[in-house]
Amino acid sequence: MGLDIRYPIGWMFSLFGVILAVFGLLGDKQIYARSLGVNINFDAGVGLLAFGIVMLLLAWRGSAKAKAKAAPQTGAKA
Repeated sequence: MGLDIRYPIGWMFSLFGVILAVFGLLGDKQIYARSLGVNINFDAGVGLLAFGIVMLLLAWRGSAKAKAKAAPQTGAKA
């Protein structure tokens, strides 16, 4: 079965990370006065994006291993 849950999880976290990071970059800077100037939206967005990319890389690596395992081996056996 070719269902790998890491692909949709990776895409979802990556998309949310990009949205949150863009909001952090383009949003009003006055809302960060209460958090001592820390742009938590950008920081969390970058974290979500990094996690999403890691999930996508793991899914890609896992599918490459599964394809290599399923491929018939070439060469003659004695």
